[in-house]
Amino acid sequence: MAVEEEGLRVFQSVKIKIGEAKNIPPYPGPNKMRDCYCTVNLDQEEVFRTKIVEKSLCPFYGEDFYCEIPRSFRHLSFYIFDRDVFRRDSSIGKVAVKKEDLQKYHGKDTWFQLQPVSADSEVQGKVHLELRLSEVITDSGVISHKLATRVLECQGLPIVNGQCDPYAAVSLLGPSRSEAKKTKVKRKTNNPQFEEVFYFEVTRPLSYTKRQFDVEEEDVDKLALRVDLWNASNLKFGDEFLGGVRVPLRVLGQAGVHDAWYFLQPRENGGKSVKVDELGSLRLNIVYTEDHVFPSEHYTPLRDLLLHSANVEPVSASTAHTLGEVCREKQEAAIPLVRLFLHYGKIVPFISAIAHAEINRTQDPNTIFRGNSLTSKCIDETMKLAGMHYLQVTLKPIIDEICTEHKPCEIDPVKLKESENLETNRENLRHYVDRIFNVITTSGVRCPTVMCDIFFSLRESAATRFQVDQDVRYTAVSSFIFLRFFAPAILSPNLFHLRPHHPDPATSRTLTLISKTIQTLGSLAKSKSANFKESYMAAFYDYFNEQKYADAVKNFLDLISTSGKWDQKSIETPIMLKEGSVKLTIKRVDGKGSKGTKGRFMIKRAQGRNRFGMKNFKKRWFRLTNHEFTYHRTKGEGALCSIPIENILAVERLEEESFKMKNMFQVIQPERALYIQANNCVEARDWIDILTKVSQCNRKRLSTYHPSAYLNGHWLCCKLSADTAPGCTPCTGGLPANIQLDVDGDRETERIYSLFSTYMTKLIKMQEACGSKSVYDGPEQEEYSTFVIDDPQETYKTLKQIISAVQTLEQQHTKYKRDKFKKTKIGSQEHPIGDKSFQCYIRQQSESSTYSI
Repeated sequence: MAVEEEGLRVFQSVKIKIGEAKNIPPYPGPNKMRDCYCTVNLDQEEVFRTKIVEKSLCPFYGEDFYCEIPRSFRHLSFYIFDRDVFRRDSSIGKVAVKKEDLQKYHGKDTWFQLQPVSADSEVQGKVHLELRLSEVITDSGVISHKLATRVLECQGLPIVNGQCDPYAAVSLLGPSRSEAKKTKVKRKTNNPQFEEVFYFEVTRPLSYTKRQFDVEEEDVDKLALRVDLWNASNLKFGDEFLGGVRVPLRVLGQAGVHDAWYFLQPRENGGKSVKVDELGSLRLNIVYTEDHVFPSEHYTPLRDLLLHSANVEPVSASTAHTLGEVCREKQEAAIPLVRLFLHYGKIVPFISAIAHAEINRTQDPNTIFRGNSLTSKCIDETMKLAGMHYLQVTLKPIIDEICTEHKPCEIDPVKLKESENLETNRENLRHYVDRIFNVITTSGVRCPTVMCDIFFSLRESAATRFQVDQDVRYTAVSSFIFLRFFAPAILSPNLFHLRPHHPDPATSRTLTLISKTIQTLGSLAKSKSANFKESYMAAFYDYFNEQKYADAVKNFLDLISTSGKWDQKSIETPIMLKEGSVKLTIKRVDGKGSKGTKGRFMIKRAQGRNRFGMKNFKKRWFRLTNHEFTYHRTKGEGALCSIPIENILAVERLEEESFKMKNMFQVIQPERALYIQANNCVEARDWIDILTKVSQCNRKRLSTYHPSAYLNGHWLCCKLSADTAPGCTPCTGGLPANIQLDVDGDRETERIYSLFSTYMTKLIKMQEACGSKSVYDGPEQEEYSTFVIDDPQETYKTLKQIISAVQTLEQQHTKYKRDKFKKTKIGSQEHPIGDKSFQCYIRQQSESSTYSI
C-alpha cells in the first residue's frame, strides 16, 4: 500500500532472513534447554512468527519473511520467546532497530545483541500537547505567570493484554517542585481524545508594585513538563506505563505558546540492568526498501528504453541487458526487469532475445544455462512469479504429507539409526520419489502459458544452435523446470510458500534425498548413477534406471515447451493454499452461513436475529482451498459452512469506522458479505491478496462496492438506506489471470532507476570500454573485460540515453527532497518531535522567528 505525498507515492517493504540465535540463557531448572521462537514486529504489532525450535539454547530458524509495510512505523523489532511446559510464552530478549537506522544493516548478515524486554521500554504512539504561558492577576491584585497545559489527544498507543484504557499524568518538574495532575480515563481506545487543560504556577509573583513582570530566565530553563500515558489496569500489579514525554519550558520562546505532537518515549532507567551477552544474540539480514514513485509521465523516457530492449540489435546493446552488466548481482537486475516486462506483456520476447544471444555464445551443449547469467536469473524470477500457483497445486499436497507423516527415509548406512531398517527406509523414499515424479510429469497441462512460451523459445534456439545433439532441446528446458523450479521447491518448501516454516531436520533430510533424485531424473543424463558422489545414492538410483522414466520426462518437456495456450483443467482434489494458526475476527451481514480462510483461527459471531449484533463471538478454524472458503469449530473437524470460490464477487478493505476495529476486510458474496478482522495490517493485506487471486477469474466479479458497513438502516459510506444499493466505490480489481501478479510498472521503473543511479560509475566505465573497443583492435584491457559489448557504437548510444534519462530523474528526486525539507514542519502530526529531532525543532522555530522579525 502506497502513502500519497503531494502527487508522489511512497512504498515501504522489508525482506528479512532470520538466521539463528546463540547463547540464550538456560532455563532455571534441571532441564536447562528452551523451546524458542522469534517474532517480527512493526513497533508493538506482531506481523510474523517463526516455528518453535525445541530443546536448544542456540536455535536455528533459517526463515525468510517479506512484506509490504502499509503504515508508518518507528521500530522494526524482533522478540525471542520461550514456551514452557505449560504452553506459556515468556520473552527472553529483543532487538529493536529504529527506522532511520535500517540502512546501516541493509543486506548484511548482522549479529544483534538481545536487549531486555521491559514494560517501561515497550512504547509506541504519539501525543498532542499545547502549552501557553500567560499573565494572570490574583484576587489580591498580584501579577503571576501561569502555565496552561492542554492534553488534546494521543494516537497509536499500545494495546496491553488485549485492552487499552489510557489516561495521562501531567507533572511540572523543577529543582524544588513536582506537581502531578491526571486526566480522566478513556475506556477501550488506543486513540484517546482527552481535551483537558491543567494549570501550573511557573514563577512566584514578584512585587506587585513593579509595573512589568519579567519571567526569570534561569527559572524557566530549570523547569520541564512531564506527560506520562498509563493504562488503567484492574490487576493487582497496578497500572501499566505506555510512554511519556519531557518538554523543557524553553520551547515556549518569546511567544509563550507551544503547540506540537511528540513521539512517546521509554521511561528513563525503566529497564533492569543486564550485562551485554547475558541474553544472547540474534543473526539477521534486513533489506528495507523505500520507493518514492513519481507520476507515470516522469518515467516515460527510461521505461520506453527498457521496453524496447527486445527489439535492439544486438540485444547486448539494449537498456535491460546493460542493467544486468552494471549490477553487482544479476539478481538485482532480474527482479524489477521481470516484473516490469510481465506487467507490459513483453517478458517472452525479452527473455527469448537474451536467451538466444547466450545460447549462441555457448560452445558446449552440456554447459547450456549453467552460469548465473541475466537470462537464467530472469527465467528463475519469471517461474517464481508466474508459476507459484502451479507449484502449489502440483507439489503442496505431497509435501504436506511428507512433512506430516515423518516416515524414516535415511539410506546412508552411516547415518542410519539403530531402530531403523535400511530396506524399509529405501522403500519409503522410493514411494515418495515415485509419487512426486508422477505428479510433476502429469502436470504439464497446468503449466502457465508464459512459462510454456519461454520454454518453446529455449528449445528452438538450443536445437538450432546444436543440431547434432538430439537431447539439447530437452536439457535446455529441464535445466530450468527441474533444476531451478521443482528441485529447489522440494528442497526448501518454505521458501516457495509450500510450507509455513523450515522443516525439521529429519524431514529436511528426506526432502534433500528426494530433490537430488528428481533433479537427476529430470536431467536426462546418459550415465545417471555416475552423477552421484555418494555410493548409496547411486545404488538407490538403480530403482529408476528404466526407460519409462526417461520417456515420461521427455513427454512432459515436450508438452510444456509447445507454444500455445493450454486450458486450465479443473483439479479434482482440493488444494489447501495456506494454513496456520492466527486469530481473526469475523462478522456476517446476516445470520445465515458463511465461511473462512487458509487454515487460520478466526472469531465468528453466532447466528442471531440482529443483522449486525456485536455479541456471541466464537473462535473458529478457517481454511482456504482452490475450491472453497470454509470455517470449522476446531482444526480437523468438518466444515460448519462453505463459500464456493466462484461465489466470491470481491475482496476489499472495510473502513475502521464500521466497527471501530482496525485491519478489517470484507468478502462479498451474491447474498451477503463476510466481515473479517485480521491480527495485524500485514496479515490483512495477505488475506486480501490471496482471496483476490483465487477469485480473480470469477465471471460475476463486482465493479463497485461499499467500503463501510450497513448499520442502523443505511450504508455508513454513502448514506443510502437500501441494503441492496449498488456499491459507491470502484473495486480495486482482479489480478492478471495468467500469472496472478499485481505489478506497479512505475514502481518497478523507479527501482531500475535507483539501480542505474547506484551503479553510475560503472555506466561511465562501460562508456569508456565502448570507446576503447571502437578505436583499438588489440587485446582487451582487463578493467573492461567484465562487460559484454558486441557492438560498441550501438552500446555507446544506449548508454548515453540511459545516463540522460537517469540524470533527469535524479533532478526530480533532488527537487522533491529539497521541497519536502522546506515544507517539513517538525512537531506536526506527520512529523512529531522525537528524541533526536528536538534540537531541529528548536532551530526551526528560531529560524522562523528570525524570518518573521
